[in-house]
Amino acid sequence: PLQKQYKTLYFEHLPTKISKKSAYKTSFITYLIMPCFKIPLFLFLSSLFLHASLAEIICEDLPNDVCAFAIASSGKRCLLETALEKNEKEEYQCRTSEVMVERMAEYIENDDCVRACGVDRNSIGISSDSLLEPQFTSKLCAPACCHNCPNIVDLFFNLAAGEGVFLPDLCEAQRINPRRSMVELMSSSGAALGPISSEASALAPSPTPPITNEVPIQMKL
Repeated sequence: PLQKQYKTLYFEHLPTKISKKSAYKTSFITYLIMPCFKIPLFLFLSSLFLHASLAEIICEDLPNDVCAFAIASSGKRCLLETALEKNEKEEYQCRTSEVMVERMAEYIENDDCVRACGVDRNSIGISSDSLLEPQFTSKLCAPACCHNCPNIVDLFFNLAAGEGVFLPDLCEAQRINPRRSMVELMSSSGAALGPISSEASALAPSPTPPITNEVPIQMKL
């Protein structure tokens, strides 16, 4: 049902300069945010540009405690990595990944979203492993997270897509049957979950919507 509703949000009359991928992904984010979203729209828009007025953000210059889920001025995601120093002591280092973020830059995730979405600032790399945990998925799909934290939603939307899973389907499955896991939804894809390092390639793009004969639904902002 969610996927069907989501497909109807795709507008065939959008300007040709906007790719189907971008339109599909934007309509999904809008679909998550707009229903029963009581706070003014400007609060969401302000979250996209929260750090636009700050100095340039370079991942390697960030403290480790704000590295994870941050976005550099270049639009690339920051990630924590471990490295062995000369004394063979393992140290955390903030690095720039090759994962590009659309429409967001110079952003450091706030503590409210970290708590609401159940993510960990000490996470190493960028991994879809968390999607295997029903407790995490429950928080990610809850209104407190998916209606207010577009940065984290965007990250896990792409991580799920990289495993062949449509995030709204996962959220719907979790709502109906919390015991249904990510593994069940990705069973047909044969993909293996794993972390992404700073030298890894970018995340798999969001799935392109199939062409349908459904009549588009006009959304009122």
